Amino acid sequence: MSDNNELKFSWLPKSDKVGERLFTFDGMQIFNLFRDYPNALTPEQKRLFDEANPFWVDFFKDRQYDVSEPQH
Repeated sequence: MSDNNELKFSWLPKSDKVGERLFTFDGMQIFNLFRDYPNALTPEQKRLFDEANPFWVDFFKDRQYDVSEPQH
């Protein structure tokens, strides 16, 4: 993976598949919004995603968690 200084959020072209909205930070690792956000992202990736996408942060607010609290 790229050095964190090289990470940049970008959406990939829209898919014809229902429920698939893809994005990347480095052009190599591809994430599916509905499957991977936020748990499959590193803290830096999540920060970049959240800064660029306040709508989706609000949409998935039930998926948000405090990293200081243990997950069950």
